[in-house]
Amino acid sequence: MEQLHIDKMLDEKGYIEETIDPSLKLVEEIKRLKKEKNAVILSHFYVEGALQDIADYVGDSLGLAQAAASTDAEMIVFVGVHFMAETAKIINPDKKVILPDLKASCSLAESAPADKFAEFKAKYPDHKVITYVNATAALKTMSDIVCTSANAKKIVDSFPEDQKLIFAPDKNLGNYINSITGRSMVLWDGACMVHEQYSVEKIIDLMDAHPDAEFIAHPECEKPVLLLAKHIGSTTALLNYVQSSDAKKFIVATESGILHQMTKACPDKVFIPAPSNDSTCACNDCEYMKLNSLQKLYICLKHEQPEVTLPQDVIEKARIPIQRMLEISK
Repeated sequence: MEQLHIDKMLDEKGYIEETIDPSLKLVEEIKRLKKEKNAVILSHFYVEGALQDIADYVGDSLGLAQAAASTDAEMIVFVGVHFMAETAKIINPDKKVILPDLKASCSLAESAPADKFAEFKAKYPDHKVITYVNATAALKTMSDIVCTSANAKKIVDSFPEDQKLIFAPDKNLGNYINSITGRSMVLWDGACMVHEQYSVEKIIDLMDAHPDAEFIAHPECEKPVLLLAKHIGSTTALLNYVQSSDAKKFIVATESGILHQMTKACPDKVFIPAPSNDSTCACNDCEYMKLNSLQKLYICLKHEQPEVTLPQDVIEKARIPIQRMLEISK
């Protein structure tokens, strides 16, 4: 297939559209291509279970960044969303990084346009900037350090108590970290559409219907939701918690893809996705994460497209705060 034709299709759709022989054994073919091309497949907890099962590493944003930093593969296939693939490219500028669908974006990353954030930052010249990893590479270039939900408290605590801080782009995670550290960080007004759509009323009704269930939540959720939670943590922290808890039933407030790993780790336990405000759906899925599929992963590996690229100056500037995070998180 001509490169010009591929580029045109990517411009229109964000992925290569190709008819696949229905008799093709996709999982076997993906494994064959991965070996042939010396590629590593990194997958986030929020994609569909079949994609998690075929990955070389499945994790949260911190774990994925660490896995990207340590791989010796020649090519990184990122089954997740765009900012994650950008992070892998920043860490590995000499490796090819591909993503099954270029339109797998992130509502939280999109909530902080770089030009608007630059204006915001200019109002606080004596503040250091902590940027949540769920942000564009451009935003990371304006940051002093990056964090994830798994290490946000540790990153914030690494600054002197009298150091003024900006936290972006997630106001809910920022509010939560303020509450447990006693800080008063200035917060950018951004949020994740998945974690903002939970219905407190429906969660309370679900808790009443399942009094034996523990309610656990991701810190990207709004404060009224977090106040109901027995445990608050990153996706990895939630996964670890359900394995260590004596409870046999859990109501889980984060993207429903994590339930796949929870069920695999604890087949004797019951996991119920927390309900959203959407009356048509009993769970809360990220439409961007769900753009990934086995078919797109196969085609992506076959053609080594779509490729995630960044200007060299962006890579150099954004790598500094990411490396600072990785050093502190060792």
